[in-house]
Amino acid sequence: MKSILLIKRSFVNALLFFILTVFVATVFAQTKPSPLKNIKVLVYTKNGKGYVHDNIAASVKCIQKLGVENGFKVDVSDDPTIYTDQNLKQYTLLIFTSTNNDVFDTDAQRVAFRRYIEAGGGFVGLHSVLGTERNWTWFKQMLGGTFAWHARHQKFKVKVIAPSHPTMQGWPLVSERELGDECYFTKEFYPGITVTMVHDLTTLDKRDSVEIKKNTGSFGSLFPAEWYQTFDGGNVWVTTLGHDKEYYQQPEFVTHILKGIEFIAGQSKNKDYTKAYADSRDMPVRYTKANFKP
Repeated sequence: MKSILLIKRSFVNALLFFILTVFVATVFAQTKPSPLKNIKVLVYTKNGKGYVHDNIAASVKCIQKLGVENGFKVDVSDDPTIYTDQNLKQYTLLIFTSTNNDVFDTDAQRVAFRRYIEAGGGFVGLHSVLGTERNWTWFKQMLGGTFAWHARHQKFKVKVIAPSHPTMQGWPLVSERELGDECYFTKEFYPGITVTMVHDLTTLDKRDSVEIKKNTGSFGSLFPAEWYQTFDGGNVWVTTLGHDKEYYQQPEFVTHILKGIEFIAGQSKNKDYTKAYADSRDMPVRYTKANFKP
């Protein structure tokens, strides 16, 4: 009888220990500080000569709302004179939302942007960011590529190929751009990027088949839509989705943007300007362990 009581007591103790462990782990997970708390981000919206997307105001409002809800401050500007070493130090990350063509006025501003990345700054690029600074090789490498062409606005499917990545949380493995979107084709891909989501080219309008084949290059039926990378000291996340301004009020897409910002913020809190080495916009990249994480 005594042995049975001892067994029961051991079982109860083990059960209580298990429950306590789960409770503590749950509380810890819930109280784990967000990488966004009390940080400051810059949303940059300047466009050079050429097409200007009508989604910019909606995307700015979306990010400002995310800032209020998640405890981070959002500055917004289309003034390239803000690009100085001293001013950029205050920001954990920069968000370029549907910027296009040349967005800097001087090479001194370009160098300041580059030095910010080299110091460990973060970068988030939304939609037409791929069309930004098309004549600056370093910037295109930092982005992961540059704009080539997009198919006509239409409904099409995208597929997640890195479901365990933080930016893919809450995003279905296969989904249709139900409002329609622009399937962006990229050229000059930088080989350091890691792709997380792809366009399913088989779901595009066959009337564009000639141009699709021309711009697909060596890819097959799947073409990169989103990716991230560590480049020259900085941390970068880019999505080509988000043409329609309505997406910036759609919960699923808004959460997706938040996950991208969180991912980059978590890696970019500690900047070190002693690692910023560029003294010209086209200075060769230093491929060292300090500048490129594994």
